[in-house]
Amino acid sequence: MKRSMTLAATLALAGMAATSAAAQDAYFAGKSIDIIVPFGPGGATFVSAKFLEPYFEKHLPGNPEINVIDRPGGGSILGANWFEQNANSDGTTILFTTSSTANPFVLGQQGVEYKLADYRVAYSHPFSAVAYVSPSTGVTSAADIKSAGSPLIYGGIAAAASDLPGLLSFEVLGLDVKSVLGFNGRGPVRLAFEQGEVNIDYQFTPVYLTQVVPSVEAGTAVPLWTGGSADADGKLTQRDPIAPELPSVYEVYQEMNGMAPEGIEWEAFQGVASVTYAYGLTGYMKPDTPQEVLDIFAAAVEAINADPEFQAESQKVTNGARLNAGPATEAAIKAALSPSDEVRTYLKDLLSSKFGVQF
Repeated sequence: MKRSMTLAATLALAGMAATSAAAQDAYFAGKSIDIIVPFGPGGATFVSAKFLEPYFEKHLPGNPEINVIDRPGGGSILGANWFEQNANSDGTTILFTTSSTANPFVLGQQGVEYKLADYRVAYSHPFSAVAYVSPSTGVTSAADIKSAGSPLIYGGIAAAASDLPGLLSFEVLGLDVKSVLGFNGRGPVRLAFEQGEVNIDYQFTPVYLTQVVPSVEAGTAVPLWTGGSADADGKLTQRDPIAPELPSVYEVYQEMNGMAPEGIEWEAFQGVASVTYAYGLTGYMKPDTPQEVLDIFAAAVEAINADPEFQAESQKVTNGARLNAGPATEAAIKAALSPSDEVRTYLKDLLSSKFGVQF
């Protein structure tokens, strides 16, 4: 009798597991997922979201329809606020964004209603950024950036947005750059560069590799440097493997000054740039999203990374960068949203005094 009860219990548990697996396999069947991009079309975030769209449709269970929806405005704040107020908590609404959204939250900027540190992390798409300049400035490489024949004019979305690491790199390198902010995305900034309205720009890797490299090859853009990548100690001292032919900000500073960078400017740049580049584009879900949904996305990310088509196509867009997901990724991103008090104070002082950001 006891043996038969054990057998029955075993069969019941197996049945429950099979039912659970079947439910997970069908979780998104007949559903659609809205990917909210808080920027206009043409920028790196929108390009990356559209690039990933067919792979999530293919590898998420139930093959849901993915809708990439742009909600630009306020340097990404308006779209993120919309997400806070309207998103579903079942995995069918995702905020896909960058440090343009993280920085205003971390710094306590006015108008921020979203609670980013409370959100769950579905996945992350790492990328880098490349600074480049117009040949009309007379600059031919990073080494002679301080000898530009005309004033350097940078275009951006907002000082506290994903422009921040670029603006901080100018502070680290001691460059006199005029910043024209207020663009709805990096796509419009790139067009402004091509039209001669700005002459120095940063573009994230997906856009740089697919849309700026042709300009470099045509001689209408001169690449300068990347944000760099982390060494074993987590410091941004290494060249970025996505563009290994270009020096990092760290290297450019060394060449200019004969010593390694240090001080609060470097610490601030390194912290903000690490968040921006190491974790790149992140898909966030509401805090009460079931763990089951996070597990489903982690499994889908693993399948996407193993997909030969994704591997081939990502080589063109991000030089082969893979997606990240799971508890370790979520923990790292949440930790990166907490800078030191010293760095936070420096950033607030710089942004308020030089760029008029209100806190």
